[in-house]
Amino acid sequence: MYDSQERAEVFGRCRRVLIKVGSAVVTGPKGLDRAMIHRLSDQIAELRERSVRMDILVVSSGAVISGMHRMGLTERPRTIPHKQAAAAVGQGALMEAWEVAFDKYDLLVAQVLLTSEDLAHRHRYLNARNTLETLLSWGIMPIINENDTVVVEEIKFGDNDHLSALIAGLVGADLVINLTDTDGL
Repeated sequence: MYDSQERAEVFGRCRRVLIKVGSAVVTGPKGLDRAMIHRLSDQIAELRERSVRMDILVVSSGAVISGMHRMGLTERPRTIPHKQAAAAVGQGALMEAWEVAFDKYDLLVAQVLLTSEDLAHRHRYLNARNTLETLLSWGIMPIINENDTVVVEEIKFGDNDHLSALIAGLVGADLVINLTDTDGL
């Protein structure tokens, strides 16, 4: 466990940080937990402000649960087409919540939706990296999620933990922070 001075030293050495936010963190019984998204944006903005030059990327889950709530579903969809449809309904609301939360800091966000195919093929991998690097060079914070609406079981990352690890390598992240409700992690 780091004390606050050690934590400050670790962050002080980081030029690029990836923050993975799990579904259970940004959603609740009523769908998206916009208050939590605002609290996270407050902390992320403070982290950016403290650093001379720190790039921050966010991998955010929550589209499927957001879509379920918006459609009034009480059970998580079981089939791929139903999960994809729920993600399609929820992804816009998820991005809008992040956009509103960062707007008070005049920070622009960009939606980046990826599949494992995008990172498995060299040309598409380089395109994804170039896009992320350009966004970061412009001071825009990428909000990344799996492109659930088009992905099929055979090419799914499995979860955004796997996606965040691949993105960390893609952009050369110095630190990955995994915000989850999983015990022991």
